[in-house]
Amino acid sequence: ALAGIVWSLFLTHTRLSVPALTGAIMCMGTATDNSILVVSFARERLAAHGNAVAAAIEAGYARIRPVIMTALAMIIGMLPMSFSNSQNAPLGRAVIGGLLVATFATLLFVPCVFAIMHRNDKKATESHQ
Repeated sequence: ALAGIVWSLFLTHTRLSVPALTGAIMCMGTATDNSILVVSFARERLAAHGNAVAAAIEAGYARIRPVIMTALAMIIGMLPMSFSNSQNAPLGRAVIGGLLVATFATLLFVPCVFAIMHRNDKKATESHQ
């Protein structure tokens, strides 16, 4: 999310300000919530069948709609603010840029990292039994 925030502020020639930092906090909170949604579903699937790669793929596939709906609702809600000339325009720009990058990271990067981190979980539980 932070990379998207920085790039969106840079590309729109927006200075770092209190509204931009407020938007960054909002964006990172939403991005974290979306990532938690994917990881918790992947953990449930991992507990069900023990295959980390399959659990990550299932989590990415099953949670794509809620993650995209959450991000799109926030992005669409911030569009009027980001196009305005008000002092709060940096807030909208930070949220939009951050959520665009964070949504792709949540749906692609988070499941990959989950699969890598949990690839040996089944072997570890079998060796203890």
